[in-house]
Amino acid sequence: MTDFSWLTASHFVMLGLLLVFAIAHSGLAALRPKGEALIGPRAYRVLFALVSLPLASVLIIYFINHRYDGLRLWNLQGTVGIQTTVWLLSAISFLFLYPATFNLLEVAAIAKPQVHLYETGIIRITRHPQMVGQVIWCVAHALWLGTSFMVVTCAGLILHHLFAVWHGDRRWRDRYGEAFEALRQRTSVIPFKAIVQGKQSLKLQEFIRPAYLGVSAFVLLFWWAHPLLIRATRATGW
Repeated sequence: MTDFSWLTASHFVMLGLLLVFAIAHSGLAALRPKGEALIGPRAYRVLFALVSLPLASVLIIYFINHRYDGLRLWNLQGTVGIQTTVWLLSAISFLFLYPATFNLLEVAAIAKPQVHLYETGIIRITRHPQMVGQVIWCVAHALWLGTSFMVVTCAGLILHHLFAVWHGDRRWRDRYGEAFEALRQRTSVIPFKAIVQGKQSLKLQEFIRPAYLGVSAFVLLFWWAHPLLIRATRATGW
């Protein structure tokens, strides 16, 4: 008889938390046109943050506290170069997860939040940088942890972001019509595909901007604070 004692309840809790976050995050994104018409763009961005950030915080805390749960499928910790590889991949993932196409003033609702059709910077590499960043983050952490809990977490996160690719394209198409279709033809979801096809070319000057410097500074800060974050999450008892 196969022993499934390693399949702890935390695996299913994590999937449930990911599902709740996905419904809330993608649901609020879908309702954005109606919500902004009802309460205004700034108020809706604040509402979006008030829902998304606490759910994301719960996910992060629960993930950190249970990351070694379940079956250890592989253990590469201690392998020469693996720690450097994991940190390098993690840093790259943040450049995709938090691309400088975002106007930080709009994110903070200081400026009026708007939906933009970008075709510069990291969008030349992939039309959905957050999905690519999430996959890279998952690869990095799966390499380091190697647990069944991590595999389940990666599966949930990647499935959500693959859905977000379809969902985001649909919302852009509804809003911009032919303008988005033209952009879709000139860009790609798969990284560097549009560049290889000759539809795009990298312009390094588009990456020389304060927002990218801010993301780089955040990566360094996160690297420094990582042990503190792990110790802090243990205190929650989740």
